[in-house]
Amino acid sequence: MKLLILDRDGTLNRSRDDYVASPEEWEALPGALEAVARLNQGGWRVVLATNQSGIGRGLFDMASLNAIHLKMHRQLAAVGGRLEAVFFCPHAPEDGCACRKPAPGLFVQIGARFGVPLANVHAAGNALRHVRAAAAAGCRTHLLMTGKSEHLRDRLEVESGAELAALDLPPNATAHADIAAFADWLLANQTTT
Repeated sequence: MKLLILDRDGTLNRSRDDYVASPEEWEALPGALEAVARLNQGGWRVVLATNQSGIGRGLFDMASLNAIHLKMHRQLAAVGGRLEAVFFCPHAPEDGCACRKPAPGLFVQIGARFGVPLANVHAAGNALRHVRAAAAAGCRTHLLMTGKSEHLRDRLEVESGAELAALDLPPNATAHADIAAFADWLLANQTTT
């Protein structure tokens, strides 16, 4: 099984300084949903792993999160894409749970649910905590220069991954301009990944 784990905010949709707390606030990044559809067409099963501490902080509830994800699923379906599942951590940082990234709990849950060794799973996201959590779980990691990492585009030569060590990323992490560039890379290299 070709399984891929993505972050949500800043990877599929625009990041906000606060929280995406309603469907109206969820806005897909240009080309992101189409990239997921291309990955699906290439045989990749895509799962989300996302921190949603707004629930634990009382800023929105499960009904709002479900409505946000319903909008996301519908927009993905409209371009021929799909997500196999959405795993999320509802806890606030002070809760000390094992599922809030950068802890690897969500990734471990996904590996167990799908019955795949995480060493064979690619994980991509725009936040360092996503990449570090994926690496701690044993995944093959990719940093996307969007959302929280967009400011790094000027510092890095994205195509070669130069200077990634300066970011304290896992040793084998690869950088990509965005999810579309990552999808291009993964589809072009899937026979060797």
